[in-house]
Amino acid sequence: MKNSSLYLPGFHLSTLRRKPRSLPHKLADNLARIKLHSISSLGECFAQFIPSKVLENGPAGSFSRRRVFSKTNTFWAFFSQVLDADGGCQEVVRKIQALAASRSLPSPSASTSAYCQARAKLPLSDLEKILTRTDHTLTDQGRSERWKGRRVVVVDGTGLSMPDTPENQAVWPQTRGQKPGCSFPQAKVCACFCLHTGALLSHRVGSRKNHELPLLRQQHDQFQAGDIFLGDKGFCSYYDVDKFQQMGVDSVISLGVRKPVEVGSALAVLAHNDLLIQWPKPKWNKTASYSKEEWQALPEQLTLRQIKVVVDNPGFRVQSFYIVTTLTDAQTYSATDIADLYYQRWDVELFFRDIKTTMGMDILRCRTPAMVRKEILIHLIVYNCIRLLMLNAAKESKVSQRRISFKASVQALRQWEPMLNRNDLGMRERQRLMVLLREAIAATIVLSRPGRKEPRCLKRRKKNFQLMTSPRHEMREVPHRGAKRANRP
Repeated sequence: MKNSSLYLPGFHLSTLRRKPRSLPHKLADNLARIKLHSISSLGECFAQFIPSKVLENGPAGSFSRRRVFSKTNTFWAFFSQVLDADGGCQEVVRKIQALAASRSLPSPSASTSAYCQARAKLPLSDLEKILTRTDHTLTDQGRSERWKGRRVVVVDGTGLSMPDTPENQAVWPQTRGQKPGCSFPQAKVCACFCLHTGALLSHRVGSRKNHELPLLRQQHDQFQAGDIFLGDKGFCSYYDVDKFQQMGVDSVISLGVRKPVEVGSALAVLAHNDLLIQWPKPKWNKTASYSKEEWQALPEQLTLRQIKVVVDNPGFRVQSFYIVTTLTDAQTYSATDIADLYYQRWDVELFFRDIKTTMGMDILRCRTPAMVRKEILIHLIVYNCIRLLMLNAAKESKVSQRRISFKASVQALRQWEPMLNRNDLGMRERQRLMVLLREAIAATIVLSRPGRKEPRCLKRRKKNFQLMTSPRHEMREVPHRGAKRANRP
């Protein structure tokens, strides 16, 4: 007969076992296991800038199951692809294979198909939320670096090219003077930057036929009362100056088509080359980008300030130009201060150079309009993240952020990324590496060389390849490179 009594009454075998693990310990084990399959080491560097909830897998849909290319992994792989010097999809797949090998995980396929399909599933709205979050973080952290306590928003436009596909050509057509198959789709980007932090606040993408002013008007909601709008003569518009005034935003722009007001026609002479003037409302034009009702609602005249700036530095293309502004208080905003502020407008050209040349957004790689927009967004997200690193490094080292080299910051982040990807990296070691990264970023200072002449010319000659004057399938290469044109069949 089986004995059902205990060996020792009141003494259970369960008490001899290890104490059951609590729920927090089990969650920690799951997180450690998930971390082995994650490539989001960069995410831990930018955790305070990019909300992790936006990158979490959803309960259903494209990213509902955890795979190699989960939503988080796909985003950070795309982020790393933009950051890499190569910038190709194959580079990202090789990186994931190397990480899997270092963590004793199954190696994924060498094909880029799975990664490209995962990129296409990334919601465009989530990327826009992430870009907005980086913008807000930069704005909050850069409040101390403002011009007379006010945020200066500098605006400009630039052009981009992309692969020659029928889908891209339908949205961003090439120029009419070039034959089909011999050119590339051309897009135009109008962007708003914070002058002192370099943060990209907003952007709009149009075709080469779109003027920058209509693209700017789509971004009016990004301006706040008390801001200063800074632009070149392409933004010199009666309509926009009035709209910004109604929003509580002052304008500082160079004079465009209008003729400067003479001293005899001015309301008052504030100082030498500094006049208080009135602009009359322009006549109605059917080709205007706003309606006739909007034109009728405009005031009959605007009271502005006109400042003539005399350029005495050698190497500048102009000897003098005019600035028009709504900052009419000459005691608070002197003519010299406004001229110096407009001189800083050149920084927006450097911001675009950082994005297009240093980060490689000048020539895009994606072959469909939807992916082109995502590629532009991810470039801007990476740009803002690097600006945030530069701002934090400048504060810790007590140097000016505008003196820190952007290209050197990108190079430092590229070299620190493999160290941050180590599997055995603890929290304390990670913090130490991040401190060293910020110190390395702040150590590379761009020297101030005022008046240095940098002509826009190339010293190294290009190879004398022929130009494509007909579609690729019709083009035949001339045996001698010195020939002026190619033979056609």
